[in-house]
Amino acid sequence: MSILVTGAAGFIGFSLAARLLAAGKAVVGVDNLSPYYDVSLKRARLAILERQPGFRFVQIDLADRAAAGLLFGAERFETIVHLAAQAGVRHSIDQPMGYVDANLVGFAHIVEGARGQQTPHLLFASSSSVYGGLNKLPFAETDRVDHPFSLYAATKRANELVAHSYAHLYGLPCTGLRFFTVYGPWGRPDMALFKFTRGILAGEELPVFNHGRMVRDFTYIDDAVEAVMRLIALPPEAGMAGRSEEYETDAPYRIFNIGNNQPIELLDYIRTLEKHLGRPARLEMLPMQPGDVPVTMADMRRLERVTGFRPTTTVDAGIKRFVEWYLGYFAIGARS
Repeated sequence: MSILVTGAAGFIGFSLAARLLAAGKAVVGVDNLSPYYDVSLKRARLAILERQPGFRFVQIDLADRAAAGLLFGAERFETIVHLAAQAGVRHSIDQPMGYVDANLVGFAHIVEGARGQQTPHLLFASSSSVYGGLNKLPFAETDRVDHPFSLYAATKRANELVAHSYAHLYGLPCTGLRFFTVYGPWGRPDMALFKFTRGILAGEELPVFNHGRMVRDFTYIDDAVEAVMRLIALPPEAGMAGRSEEYETDAPYRIFNIGNNQPIELLDYIRTLEKHLGRPARLEMLPMQPGDVPVTMADMRRLERVTGFRPTTTVDAGIKRFVEWYLGYFAIGARS
């Protein structure tokens, strides 16, 4: 059987699929190639995956119940890693119904498909955004997350709750992945590093929200993928409540932070980017955007205890690798 990776043309989905293929796994990649950002970047990622003999791509919208049913009726999957979603905190303010379709309806079709197949392990993308206005640091998986600041965050928390109900009712092993600001080569153009790089090279002003007093737990893509790879092999088991603090429920269900635990202020992030681009940034200081939170910081102790892995890539090293990829991908002469 193959591994199903949804959102395979996206940043994390592509990176995970490439790693699985390199490990000799057969991968079915699903994506709807949404025009939320430049589809040519998604197609370039897919072109790399399609050169591998173990990869097959299926273009469908998972919010389409009939299409999702055909996908799960065509073959069985040994593992499902559901990364497809409508991303973006700010975009959810302007286009809320797209989040309902992709993140709620699409997710319901995934868990139903997994239930019907009795899939041995379903992993799904959540987000650090679920922590909302939590005023304690670092954010731990056992913290209450009842006050999302955006619809995007609310949909991700809803996914966690739906997954738990399926784990409890049907014994479906589910692992939630709370990603913290993942960045690196092949990243999303709507995220800060990509936009800042483009702006600095074009000599444009960079919009810096909360006057630069934002702190983020930036997570390098290779670290995020390594964490997921290790968790794929560790499906949660039922009935372990009370015997392990890793389990908060009798259901086969767990949540993990996928972060770095090395938070950095946004202005320092920009200064590091300036260093590797060899160009100064022009900054436009702006107030906090609706839906944003000032600080994120991941408690990584659970991931380390369960998998033996703790992300270690520094922001300096990660930005350097991103800049090298960006300049090469867009054929821009470095420091020209």
